[in-house]
Amino acid sequence: MNAATPEHPLRTIALRWTDLQDALGGASAPVWPPAGRMRDYLRSLEELDAEEAEAERHRALALRLLERDPAQLGERPIPIRLRIHDTMRTVHASLLACADAVAEVVQRPPMAPPAPRRAAVATTRAERLAWEDHARRVELAQQDAADPRRWKWTGTRPTAPYTALWLLARVEGAPGPFRPLPDREQRLIGNVAREACARVETALDIAARTAALAHPCPDCGGQLAMYGGAGALPVAHCRGCGRTWTSQAAAA
Repeated sequence: MNAATPEHPLRTIALRWTDLQDALGGASAPVWPPAGRMRDYLRSLEELDAEEAEAERHRALALRLLERDPAQLGERPIPIRLRIHDTMRTVHASLLACADAVAEVVQRPPMAPPAPRRAAVATTRAERLAWEDHARRVELAQQDAADPRRWKWTGTRPTAPYTALWLLARVEGAPGPFRPLPDREQRLIGNVAREACARVETALDIAARTAALAHPCPDCGGQLAMYGGAGALPVAHCRGCGRTWTSQAAAA
């Protein structure tokens, strides 16, 4: 995949981060595999419903623990979706760790300033030129050290979108106080970016997914698999006889 295309995982993370923030306090995302209209055909979904109900009970308990006592004055905080929160925290941490490791290899140390000079009044043109050159080199060193493109390890840590775009700039060879990206760091960024992007897309339910179902096909006893996600309606398919069920058929 070309690093400059919009489909690059790092670009996707940066563009989708606002969606995660919006989803953090929103309604629950669809469960996977989806339950409901296909239950008459696929009894295994009943077990999945029970597991989801138990998971929802635990999530509700955790959310209540995050809220303030109702007897307290003021507004109560909006409950957050823990799965989205965990995804954001995990992705942010993995991107920061990757950027730290990459920066240690590719980021050039700041330019060394010239040695201080004793204050004096320039009496000749040569002395004036020497002082001007000294001042210019001091300014260049200061600018190089303060270059905003440098990756910082201390202070407030960068946001996940900024970190993703900083890593993307290293992949694309953007200018700055950096050496060329070695193959090992290229692979590191690629692996981290793909995994992080998959987490983001799964949390937002925009990734295509497949799930094996526990119950066999009612016709031939073969393995059933469900396909869906990325906005598509779920479809169940038997890998033995090839029969297919859709949610529309189940509702008929």
